[in-house]
Amino acid sequence: MAERKARVERNTLETQITVEIDLDGNGKSSFDTGVPFLEHMVEQIARHGMMDLDIVSRGDLHIDDHHTVEDIGITLGQAFKQAVGDKKGICRYGHAYVPMDEALSRVAIDLSGRPGLIMNVPFTRAVVGGFDVDLFEEFFRGFINHAMVTVHIDNLRGKNTHHQIETVFKAFGRALRMAVETDERMAGVTPSTKGSL
Repeated sequence: MAERKARVERNTLETQITVEIDLDGNGKSSFDTGVPFLEHMVEQIARHGMMDLDIVSRGDLHIDDHHTVEDIGITLGQAFKQAVGDKKGICRYGHAYVPMDEALSRVAIDLSGRPGLIMNVPFTRAVVGGFDVDLFEEFFRGFINHAMVTVHIDNLRGKNTHHQIETVFKAFGRALRMAVETDERMAGVTPSTKGSL
């Protein structure tokens, strides 16, 4: 099987971002983005998705975190799409439930080639550690629109906003891991009756 790695650079007047990804890694990650809470959450994707992930970003943080968070999602989505390749022999679908104390979240993913996000997370606070939690939807939308995947994200319960968010990111990582896993019975076969994804 070919290496499932990618390196993508994305430069705009607002941000300059480099993402390196290895879908068959060991869950190692490094970040230099200037947005510590986002780094903590994206680390969960790497660790629980068992993918190696390095992200460097320079952005207009003097304005706010919006452009940086959205553009990291976009660039990560581009890198993921490139790394996953033609999708032959993969499981395609992934799902995970992750609890953390009082919080429980569910994520279901289809590497469908069609972008779609359904996100139901009733945050109990608007800000965590100085981070605007509304930006997480911008992150996921950026990823999904450029990875060309369908994702359903549901926080089923939770009172602590940090726990709500962390369970979402851990579940997202685990669902991604399941979706990109290879299936020996599907070796060389596209997991779709259409013949392409």
